[in-house]
Amino acid sequence: MKNLILMGATGSIGTQVLNVIDSLGDIRLLAMSVGRNILRCEEIILKYHPILVSIEREEDANFLQTKYPLVNFVWGEQGLNEVASFKEGCIFLNALVGMIGLKPTILAIKKRHTILLANKETLVVGGELVMKLAKKMEVSLIPIDSEHSAIMQCLNQHPIEEVKNIIITASGGSFRHLTRDALKNVTVEDALKHPNWSMGHKITIDSATMVNKGLEVIEAHHLFALPYDKISTILHPESIVHSMVEYQDHSVMAQLAQADMRIPIQYALTYPHKYPFKGSPLDFNTLKQLTFLPLSLERFPCLKLAYEVGVKGGILPAVYNASNETAVELFLHHKITFLQIEDIIFEAVLSTSNQENPSLEELLDVSKRIKKQILNRYSH
Repeated sequence: MKNLILMGATGSIGTQVLNVIDSLGDIRLLAMSVGRNILRCEEIILKYHPILVSIEREEDANFLQTKYPLVNFVWGEQGLNEVASFKEGCIFLNALVGMIGLKPTILAIKKRHTILLANKETLVVGGELVMKLAKKMEVSLIPIDSEHSAIMQCLNQHPIEEVKNIIITASGGSFRHLTRDALKNVTVEDALKHPNWSMGHKITIDSATMVNKGLEVIEAHHLFALPYDKISTILHPESIVHSMVEYQDHSVMAQLAQADMRIPIQYALTYPHKYPFKGSPLDFNTLKQLTFLPLSLERFPCLKLAYEVGVKGGILPAVYNASNETAVELFLHHKITFLQIEDIIFEAVLSTSNQENPSLEELLDVSKRIKKQILNRYSH
């Protein structure tokens, strides 16, 4: 029986993780974090009986503690850190949204948990620190993003020196067929209608701006120790090919599957084995076409900017991420327009002087500062 610590249990990924462990049957939910969805939290407690639960708000933690005295409830960012540090040698699955997932990941590595990462901001913001620490602690770090899971499978033990290029596929998001001029009047509701995937609100907006692909490029750089000129992106509207690896001999390995996040989740939980999956298989008799188109960096300038901040490194990826997180929050609350997300990100990055080799505290501080500045300007 494997012990699982699940961060973000009530979110989109967390819900699918629980679905997968139901089908696998040999994984125990030992500890978890949730946000404010208390009804869903109680359902999980009654079904899985975790020992430790972190809640976003103190009043909710106090209420649940009186109702479930056999469970230990903690709250806030400190609660996240306590859950991440619980026990030793567990499976730690980080499905938090945003850079709030960075510090818990670092604490989990120090506890020698096996890290299953769906929180891409961890590596975008603190990739150098995280990968160095994981190597020092001899901890495995397995990606859950469908693209990075696909790349890991396509590498298949080949030395990285044999790789010519990795190709990250992109669905194009909700507005892939629209011109930039047509984006001026799109609504939040329009942006949340992803054509292929069922995801949380933040990642769905990131997919529409192509920031999500930019974050994945930076994440891939750290995960696979590849320079940015060996990481490319391509538009693939069907979301069947989840990414590819081109080798020096010009052969290309691709991983194909339905657009179902439970597939990479199950692979991460059972790595390196592949167990039977209860979802739908690909049917090549009905698969009519696989389309691949260039991804225009002029159409998606935030993707171009991601490459630039990735190459420069330092604190700039943290600035890129923090400004995006804040801008998406403002857009979802109807405070700004869709195209203002880009404006806010560019303004934050271009107005920040870079700082090389930042510490964890410096990365956290600059992220908080950027968020505060943007909220002060646009929240009125």
